[in-house]
Amino acid sequence: MSKILIVDDEIQIRSLLVRMLELEGYEVCQAGDCKAAVKQLEVQSPDVVLCDVFLPDGNGVDLVLNIKKQAPNVEVILLTAHGNIPDGVQAIKNGAFDYITKGDDNNKIIPLISRAAEKARMNVRLEKLEKKVGQMYSFDSILGESKVLKEAISLAQKVSVTDVPVLLTGETGTGKEVFAQAIHYNSKRSKQNFVAVNCSSFSKELLESEMFGHKAGSFTGALKDKKGLFEEAHNGTIFLDEIGEMAFELQAKLLRILETGEYIKIGDTKPTRVNVRIIAATNRNLQEEIKEGCFREDLFYRLSVFQVHLPALRERAGDISILAAAFAKSFSEKLSYSISEMTPAFLEALEKQSWKGNIRELRNVIERSLIVCEGGRLDICDLPLEIQNTHYECSDDSAEGFELAAMERRHIARVLEYTKGNKTETARLLKIGLTTLYRKIEEYKI
Repeated sequence: MSKILIVDDEIQIRSLLVRMLELEGYEVCQAGDCKAAVKQLEVQSPDVVLCDVFLPDGNGVDLVLNIKKQAPNVEVILLTAHGNIPDGVQAIKNGAFDYITKGDDNNKIIPLISRAAEKARMNVRLEKLEKKVGQMYSFDSILGESKVLKEAISLAQKVSVTDVPVLLTGETGTGKEVFAQAIHYNSKRSKQNFVAVNCSSFSKELLESEMFGHKAGSFTGALKDKKGLFEEAHNGTIFLDEIGEMAFELQAKLLRILETGEYIKIGDTKPTRVNVRIIAATNRNLQEEIKEGCFREDLFYRLSVFQVHLPALRERAGDISILAAAFAKSFSEKLSYSISEMTPAFLEALEKQSWKGNIRELRNVIERSLIVCEGGRLDICDLPLEIQNTHYECSDDSAEGFELAAMERRHIARVLEYTKGNKTETARLLKIGLTTLYRKIEEYKI
């Protein structure tokens, strides 16, 4: 149950309010002046303060400011014997939940405290959620110890405290959106919206409408005004993924926003102003795109005020085991499945991969391996066949690679891959019995 602090210099009124609130199940503490109220605030940590306006050592309206500074989540209701509009307005400006008159509004006190207590609880939940989000999207949450990754993180941390546009470059799946979120949540805009849009997911016409919005009647099907994503991101950050895919005509509109903070919606005649930080990302070489006439040179230089290149996973092979362990832990919690270890052969096979899909591909492989894994131990036989085959092919220059058993294992694995795991068809093609195939699968841990 919520805790209420009553602040009033009249003992009879305090006693009456204490009895009323205790009958409603609230825990109640009390103070007779501003000084005592501040002390009780520290000791008791109330959810709601019910405070008289006129106190012996100060004014309740001014006390609201001190309370909100000391405990922002606490809600304050002011009581006064003689209400006046200027005091009421100032109280609300200072952060009071409400301002009511004694006597006339007695019936409102209990419902009002109930609403204030609910809002105080919501404030606490919101604060916890913001802390959790901040931790989730902090630079510390980006896993890896490789030098190239640490350099990218260091650059991103330095630019996050500024307000300049950022261009993130790197292959698909290297974590560009994760970096964009970390930059946003470590900036002064962190409490505002972070809006992400993939420029390759929409046609030119639809992307223009999604990004900039439109007026009703501006085209067939535009039945009402639509806010664009730039408006949604006002005072926050917009992340433009795959910027190299943006239609040439739209690039001019984006350039205008970067230069003036204005754009014109589809079907509108007057400009819309926004204050937005732009983070863009691409897996293309934009300078090559400029040479081919597919990307505006002036836009490139505006977007790339600060560039951060994200390394491919093959450039940071030492981080693969760290990422694999984190993904395995995350998926095992979701699947309620305990993983005791990842074998050296399993990790070695992962480290030998080229990972064209980078972190995203590794994540998918770990999830798939966890689903087929038995006994809580991730081994090479739990990996997709193409990774198993690559692993054994890479070992061909060793003495083991020339062994008949190793060759037989690879051949069976390839036929299984060809038949998409159909063991009956595999046995027919190999011209062996089904029981023999099962025995060899078990023996070779395929």
